[in-house]
Amino acid sequence: MPEISLANLSLMLGITAVAKGVWGFSASEKAIEFAKAYPRNNNAGYVTILGAMVWFLLILKGESMSDFERYRVHFNVFILATGIGACVYLKDFLAVRGSAVLAILLAKLIVDTTRWHESDWRLVLVTWAYIMVVTGMWFTASPWRMRDLIQWSTADASRFKKLCVGHTVFGVLLVVLSFAVF
Repeated sequence: MPEISLANLSLMLGITAVAKGVWGFSASEKAIEFAKAYPRNNNAGYVTILGAMVWFLLILKGESMSDFERYRVHFNVFILATGIGACVYLKDFLAVRGSAVLAILLAKLIVDTTRWHESDWRLVLVTWAYIMVVTGMWFTASPWRMRDLIQWSTADASRFKKLCVGHTVFGVLLVVLSFAVF
C-alpha cells in the first residue's frame, strides 16, 4: 500500500469527521433518516464489503508471507470468495458488517502510520484506532448492536445534535493536529 503521512491522514480523517458532524447538525432530519436506514441498506453493504475486500487484498499483496508464500493464491481466492459470498448469502446487516471491517482496516492504517511518530499527540489517533477495532469486532459479531446504537443516538433530537457537535469538535482537533503537530 502507498505510504501516507500522519499529517495527511489526520487531515483527511478530521475533514471527514467535521463534514459528518456538520451535515448531521445542519440536516438533522435527513441525517437521522439515513442513519436509521443504514444498517439494512444493501447497496451500502455491497460497497463496504467489496471495498473492504479490495483493501484487504492490497494489504495482503504488500505483505511478506514467509512460510505461507506458496498459499498466497489460495488466500486471495478465499478472500474473494468470502467477500462475494457475503454479498450473495449474507444480506442481513451487510452494511454494518462491511463498515465494521472497513473500520478495522482503517485502524490498521492509523496504527501503522502513527507507529514511529514522536509526539504523544499521536495517541489521540491510536486510541481512536483501538476503539474502532473493538467496536468493529463487536459489530461484526452482533451487527444488530449498531442498529440499537443508532436508535439510541437518534431517539432524541438534542442528543443527536450533541453527538454531531462531538464529531465536529473531534474533527477540528484532528485538523489542528495535522497542521500544528504532525
